[in-house]
Amino acid sequence: MENQAETHRNPAVIKNLRRFIVQLGRLEKHPFVFGKAGPLTPGEIHTIDAIGPEGGVFMSEVAHRLAITKGAVTQMILRLEEKNLVRRTPNPADSRSTLVSLTDAGLEAYRAHEAMHLNFIRDLSSQLDEREIEIFDKCLEKLCRHLTTE
Repeated sequence: MENQAETHRNPAVIKNLRRFIVQLGRLEKHPFVFGKAGPLTPGEIHTIDAIGPEGGVFMSEVAHRLAITKGAVTQMILRLEEKNLVRRTPNPADSRSTLVSLTDAGLEAYRAHEAMHLNFIRDLSSQLDEREIEIFDKCLEKLCRHLTTE
């Protein structure tokens, strides 16, 4: 008996999905300019995004939000400190932990990143009708669920 996935295979869908994955891979390697912060890699701007504008986030929480190790976060924070985008401060309640927050330049980069996402969503939404947006949203939900179970 033929596998159900095999019977529903559509070459055009597979081709488009492959193109999509390749394009995402390219975007993940390409630095973007976010305000006066200059060019930032996707990893750098996503770390800034994980810290967020609220300030005073534990390094371990940043690691959790990004699903990466504390060591990887430490390395990223060091790079962002060199660019004057974040600052580390000892936790006043427990000196064994460190809080990280955005500098003014980091906050500007955060806001520029948010604006970039909003513009992308606005542009994409303008090309889709309501029904297509609903279907697209359901497909993204399923894709994300599938990727987190892999």
